[in-house]
Amino acid sequence: MYKNIALFAMMVLAHHCFAQKTKKTVYVIADGISADKIENMDLPNINRIIKAGSYTRMYVGGGKGTYSQTPTISAVGYNSLLTGTWVNKHNVPDNDIKAPNYKYQNIFRLLKDQYPQKKTAIFSSWLDNRTKLLGHNLPEAGNLKVDQYFDGYELDTVNFKHDKKRDFMNRIDEKVVEEASNTIKKDAPDLSWVYLEYTDDMGHMYGDSPQFDEAIKKLDVQLGKIYDAIAYREKNFNEEWLLMVTTDHGRDEKTGKGHGGQSDRQRSTWMVSNYNQLNTYSKVYNPGIVDIMPSIARFMNINIPAEVRQEIDGTPLIGPISIAEVKANFVHGSMDLSWKSLEEKGNVKIWLTTTNNFKTGGKDNYVLVAEVPVSKRHAFINLEKYPAEFYKMVLEAPNNTTNIWVTP
Repeated sequence: MYKNIALFAMMVLAHHCFAQKTKKTVYVIADGISADKIENMDLPNINRIIKAGSYTRMYVGGGKGTYSQTPTISAVGYNSLLTGTWVNKHNVPDNDIKAPNYKYQNIFRLLKDQYPQKKTAIFSSWLDNRTKLLGHNLPEAGNLKVDQYFDGYELDTVNFKHDKKRDFMNRIDEKVVEEASNTIKKDAPDLSWVYLEYTDDMGHMYGDSPQFDEAIKKLDVQLGKIYDAIAYREKNFNEEWLLMVTTDHGRDEKTGKGHGGQSDRQRSTWMVSNYNQLNTYSKVYNPGIVDIMPSIARFMNINIPAEVRQEIDGTPLIGPISIAEVKANFVHGSMDLSWKSLEEKGNVKIWLTTTNNFKTGGKDNYVLVAEVPVSKRHAFINLEKYPAEFYKMVLEAPNNTTNIWVTP
């Protein structure tokens, strides 16, 4: 009898040890820190995350000088991360957030649509992140409901009395991190967004300065608390956590006070992650902030609907990738397409539509105009049958899908 009990206990223990871990994600936006600041400061907690995982230079601002050029402004960057698209699609060109196009669905909505039982959370020093960008409780945003939210502290002038030095914003960020750390430890939401503002405030006020550096050091301590909370969950529960820390824009070269333009430093961002198996694309090419959303989707096993996937501008940093860096040129009634191949197996299906009905909630009828080997890295397609002033091309490869717009 005792032998049977011992055997049963061993079987239960083995099942627990080898059971698939529940995947959880936290991403953090630390506002307004160009990549050179992260790379040239002694930041112990960021360094220990990098040691366990990875560091990647990134960019914001869309395709410079192209249809997707995107202002290097805060809310614009947040929404590019959330939706995996640039401003020509998500329609948030500034911090007013007047008319987001919710047809381009954010990662929270995609998670909830597939896994209604999974829990989401936001910890933010800015209320608009939840109410406007995520579209919490808005019918036009799919009636998304964020399960737990800790935000709006900037409106609480009793507990966070505003002062000219903006010290109150540091206290708000501390509150946000406290709530995030405690909630991760206690409730372990499946997908969480942490937003911290103080660094950008110091950048605007002082530019490249000791004050700005000190704000980044305070951020580093805060990130350590979040990372420790994740480590606690992984040690004590059968969970695997993805942490991605990034920023929304860089700073101007001359003073460090401004941003919004398309200079290299204003477009310069970064990502720190505890994930140590980023793919070749992340290491060889130039990742953008739009790549974070499809990366989270892959990690969380979110199957993005085809009509949404065809519009995503980002390329996953996790898992296998077939093609990247698609370029197109319209030449006398033909489309000259090229791409870089990361894995050369299989074919690329090239789809074409001359409409952009998705933008207004309609459907684009795609036509398959070519199918060529991934390894060919090139296709020349006669489009005389499809005369138009606008072409939307989708390239569907075995491991990923990407898209490009062309206006002859």
